[in-house]
Amino acid sequence: MWKKKKSKFPGGIHPTDGYDKTLTMNLPVQEYWPESVTILSEQSFGGKCGLLVSPGDQVKAGALIGKPEAFMAAPLHASVTGEVLDVKEVCNQGRMLLACIIKADERQEQGRTEQKYETELIDINEISREEILDGIRNGGLTGMGGAGFPTHKKYETDKIIDTLLINGVECEPFLTCDYRLMMEKSSAVLNGVALLFKASGAKEAVICIEDNKPEAIKRLREILDQGKNQNASQGFEGIRVEELPTQYPQGGERQLIQGVLNKEVPAGGLPADVGVIVSNIGTARAAADMVLGKTPLTRRIVTVTGCVKQPGNYLVPVGTSAKELVALCGGVTVKENRIIAGGPMTGPCVASDWDNGEELFYVTKNTSGILVLLTTVFAETSS
Repeated sequence: MWKKKKSKFPGGIHPTDGYDKTLTMNLPVQEYWPESVTILSEQSFGGKCGLLVSPGDQVKAGALIGKPEAFMAAPLHASVTGEVLDVKEVCNQGRMLLACIIKADERQEQGRTEQKYETELIDINEISREEILDGIRNGGLTGMGGAGFPTHKKYETDKIIDTLLINGVECEPFLTCDYRLMMEKSSAVLNGVALLFKASGAKEAVICIEDNKPEAIKRLREILDQGKNQNASQGFEGIRVEELPTQYPQGGERQLIQGVLNKEVPAGGLPADVGVIVSNIGTARAAADMVLGKTPLTRRIVTVTGCVKQPGNYLVPVGTSAKELVALCGGVTVKENRIIAGGPMTGPCVASDWDNGEELFYVTKNTSGILVLLTTVFAETSS
């Protein structure tokens, strides 16, 4: 049970016991490499890319396979090394989208040695703002907790930015992928925050976490303090962690800005209009991977939870089958069910009374979870 604090924005929902989070929050992330991936040309709604590959092509993980053709699009990269089996339209959540299907080689990145930026804070003093922006743009970074907005477009604003907010709130029930990221890859996350902080030109950066994640708050604060004590010029001065009350929808950009900074984004406006940029904690990690590790955004953590035999968090390549991940967790445990892509508050229902049969959807850069709920939950809610 966590300590309740006074809410900082009006309205919202106040969770009570946190049982939904406890299903997966203490389970370490597991790597999973599927035999093939189906990478959608549209990773977010309206974010269409033109595919650059053809059947029979050999591709390496991280290779550019799609160029943006729309405002909401970011560059698209192969998430596995292997052979392009086909380029065709597939059905994904009721929409027909062009996709690249890649058969993965048997050996991928299992057992890869971690790089320095993944295990300790590093000095980013010699990395210019322009280098960071190039990395964000070319690495295909997008928002990883919401609509998948291309990250570089936020940081290339002509507005004066005073504050960078890093969204580690994860207020959506059941989801714990961001929490596990903060716990297991703390140094990579903080190095990414420092890079985004420099790219934003802001005076301060605030890592925002709800108080139902005390271990993540403690861990990031400790590592951040150690880094500041060791070398104040590393780029971590001006970065702090703020503990927020557990309240949905704390992670919404407008609510987060109001809750932390007491500023209101005008109707029809953007966070930059009040001097703020908001980025997800996963996007910060992706920035570190690209700028420091030269690895584009090709994998992410997905929470698979609810009425499945063995809930968990999995690090998977973009394009992984959701059906395959549910099977990996032992399958659904209730006949009358709803399958949600994401969390229960904002995620769309992609199937009803699903029996482990047809495909559900394919993981994109902003897929945070796969949730199986008992149908009676919906009936009780609507009655």
